[in-house]
Amino acid sequence: MDISTKNNDSNRKVRDRLLDAAEQSFAEKGFDRTSVRDLTANANCNLAAVNYHFGGKENLYTEVFRRQLVTMREARLKSIEKVMSQTDHEPTLEELIRTFATAFIEPLIDQSSGRRFMKLMVHEMSDPRLPKNMFVEEVAAPTITALGKSLARVYPGLSQQKTVLSILSIIGQLVHIIHIKEMFELGNLVGTPPLNLAEMVNHIVEFSTAGIRASVQEKND
Repeated sequence: MDISTKNNDSNRKVRDRLLDAAEQSFAEKGFDRTSVRDLTANANCNLAAVNYHFGGKENLYTEVFRRQLVTMREARLKSIEKVMSQTDHEPTLEELIRTFATAFIEPLIDQSSGRRFMKLMVHEMSDPRLPKNMFVEEVAAPTITALGKSLARVYPGLSQQKTVLSILSIIGQLVHIIHIKEMFELGNLVGTPPLNLAEMVNHIVEFSTAGIRASVQEKND
């Protein structure tokens, strides 16, 4: 391995350590209460590293989100591609929504990185700092486009408008159930039945497929 390759590997390691340290700190303390000195100390690098690799704390904050958003986007797109590329049978509406719902919800409730992302989102909603169209461009638009094409294939009776509304409804249910699960767990509400992934996904699949079919039936009637 030559010197330039070693330097590139070293730079990537420092950059990754900064992203990991920043994700943890921004999630726990928010942007303002996170200092560059704390970040570089936690990442075991010098103070100049944030400017060198990211051009400042603001850009580092953006890249922390971008890394998470790209990971989520790719997982969701791959889930759609997987179910639609089956060769033994034509995918059903239930299979499509179930696969997508699982890929959407599972990383956000069952992994520590998903929980950190939810904390990041809480801070971002109360103190917005990201580029205005970042979520749309990085995640929403590609996901809606891919899921819309797949819905049109498995259930061609849906109009374009109904397709978009159906997708927004499904995503809204998924986001809401994640917040509700977190709230129930933090509040330790007595008498509240435990919420698990399989039951949540099953309910959303049943509710959404029934709604989609009812909307098409209503149009036909």
